[in-house]
Amino acid sequence: MFIKTLRILLFIVSGTLAASCKTGADRINEEACMADMEQGKAEISFSEYEHNFGKVTQGEKIGCVFNFRNTGTGNLVIASASTSCGCTVPRYDARPIPPGDAGTLEVIFDTSGRNGLQTKTISVKTNAVTPVTVLKITAEILKTNNK
Repeated sequence: MFIKTLRILLFIVSGTLAASCKTGADRINEEACMADMEQGKAEISFSEYEHNFGKVTQGEKIGCVFNFRNTGTGNLVIASASTSCGCTVPRYDARPIPPGDAGTLEVIFDTSGRNGLQTKTISVKTNAVTPVTVLKITAEILKTNNK
């Protein structure tokens, strides 16, 4: 009987501890949210969302730079930039961009093995109010005359 009572008591105590931990975690998350609201929200604004390279020769590595500005009231952080194809590589600075400051995202496109009209997208994930921004590059790739 004593062991059964002890098990029940341990069950109640562990349940109470678990509930108090959850409350503590919720409190920490709420405090973090409040601090984020006090610091403001980031907003990313690109000067252009599409870039057309025009006609290029197959095998070229071509690049462009997308300029952006943090138009929000909190620091902007780029978490990642992913592309629709392995032939396209984005480069960006992961440092926080303060409100009003600008940054760049460079895109390199390897046209090797490609032919005709090509369209590639870059998904930029940030902590901004709109968390994902999609950029687009296009090029018409002309085959080389290898005899």
